[in-house]
Amino acid sequence: MADEDEPETVERDPDTSDMFGAAPLPKTVLAEPSAAYTVIARKYRPRTFEDLFGQEAMVRTLRNAFATGRIAHAFMLTGVRGVGKTTTARLLARALNYESDTIHEPNLDLSVDGRHCKAIIEGRHMDVLELDAASRTKVDEMRELLDGVRYAPVEARYKVYVIDEVHMLSTAAFNALLKTLEEPPPHAKFIFATTEIRKVPVTILSRCQRFDLRRVEPEVIVKNLEMIAENEGSRVEAEGLLLIARAAEGSVRDAQSMLDQAIVQAEAGQTVTAASIRDMLGLADRAQTITLFEQAMRGEAGPAIETFRTLYGFGADPGQVMLDLLDHAHGAAVAKAIGPQALIMPKEQAGRLAAIGASVSAGILSRVWQMLLRSHDEVRRAPDAAAACDMALIRLAYAADLPGPEEALKRLQSGEPLPNGGPAPAPSGGGGGGMSAAGIGGSVNAQARMVARDPEANEPAPTLQSFADVIALIERKRDIALRLDVERYVRPISFRPGALEYEPAPGAPVNLAQRLVGRLKEWTGQPWLIAAQGGGGAESAWERQKREEREVRVQIEADPFIVAVMDAFPGAEIVSVRNLPVPEASPMTDAPDEDEDE
Repeated sequence: MADEDEPETVERDPDTSDMFGAAPLPKTVLAEPSAAYTVIARKYRPRTFEDLFGQEAMVRTLRNAFATGRIAHAFMLTGVRGVGKTTTARLLARALNYESDTIHEPNLDLSVDGRHCKAIIEGRHMDVLELDAASRTKVDEMRELLDGVRYAPVEARYKVYVIDEVHMLSTAAFNALLKTLEEPPPHAKFIFATTEIRKVPVTILSRCQRFDLRRVEPEVIVKNLEMIAENEGSRVEAEGLLLIARAAEGSVRDAQSMLDQAIVQAEAGQTVTAASIRDMLGLADRAQTITLFEQAMRGEAGPAIETFRTLYGFGADPGQVMLDLLDHAHGAAVAKAIGPQALIMPKEQAGRLAAIGASVSAGILSRVWQMLLRSHDEVRRAPDAAAACDMALIRLAYAADLPGPEEALKRLQSGEPLPNGGPAPAPSGGGGGGMSAAGIGGSVNAQARMVARDPEANEPAPTLQSFADVIALIERKRDIALRLDVERYVRPISFRPGALEYEPAPGAPVNLAQRLVGRLKEWTGQPWLIAAQGGGGAESAWERQKREEREVRVQIEADPFIVAVMDAFPGAEIVSVRNLPVPEASPMTDAPDEDEDE
């Protein structure tokens, strides 16, 4: 018996705490100095299907299946790491074998433990076999396992086989499993889990009910982390939890493991700051990278490089900085299209990205995204990542708000002035002068002069009102290969300016629609939507020509004069039919009258 003056400590029972809902009241026990610490990811593992937030579609399907008695004999659970595949498999094993004093059938309501639940949770139930395919890849081991399938369960309703990482099985092991999986005994159920669904043979997938577990959204992960931190008696800044949720990339287990590490960053009773979590994760200050993005978009190359070097001095990875800039370009584009409420980040940061999106066009943001993608690859491959990041920022600052070639040419042709600079004047040596007319005018004017020399470039964009206009345009542009393919293989279904639906004739090139889209966009200056449908198209131009030639031949062969000629010359045949041009009548001249008196 413990001494009355000895303080008691509170320890949570891992079997009575859940993952996403509020944890049950802890029971008061005496502290055991030798008790092993249970990590958060295990302590807060889901105990019911209601705890599987983010997997509502799967839970709804299972609930309907259990309610109607249409329970599959095999389940395939797939998804990225940490979304709950193994946990769902254990919950399914409990649900299949659920039994209480009042319930004697499979049941998805696991809020109250049944007779077999505790043994299944602890992994010691003889009728629920949880296996790791990575350690049982051979066919002999699979045969040994399947030999026991034909025997009835000892205690539970079903004998359940839970096989994790099933894609690790060999081809022979899959083949050994195939027959049993196709016609299993009524008392056997199989639950497979894998992160590499493409490595599972289609013959196995076709015999399983498949569930794709979704990545958990950051806001759901944040709520879960808040609950865990409160239950653990720790205070963590909201921004720090958001950093963890974003770094977890949809994995609840990863987020909980990072929270476990973050809690020990501060002393007992102190708040875990976002700065300490950022240092732990090796991330750059997000507010600073937004400032860096703003400077680059304003054309301020010098301040942008100084900001980056400050971040680099504090340990920020250049590749991570590029990823942050990519994320900011994406956020600015999304905020421009939907609004800042679509961004999962603090309101102040979302407002800054929305302001960037509002100040530039969608085309510029798209070009910035492409530049940053290339820059990220360069930073990863460069021998000096920091130097590569400097050059990427200089390139971005000079080209962030340059008009594209098409837009610049349109401005020149319409007489509109070219941009004289970015949103803000560049400081001395900053590099913003790249936005000036002198910086870009030469190249753009050179392009304009080249266009002016081409007489076709000065023609107004043609307007196509029918499919015949399309063929005529292709012929006028002298693209012989495209004209032959369009005339031979395109069976038009419907046409309107900017859109064409057609049925491809047998033997049509697979890239015909892509080629036609590219050419029409180039020639007309507008986007085209060209779709190949399964059927219902009219004749192609080539088919129509051949049909008309056959009809003309039939008419000629039925002509009485031709019939008489063919009868007069046995063995003669009509080789070809040609339309001869009608000769023009020569002007009549008055001949002198011989009888005229002189």
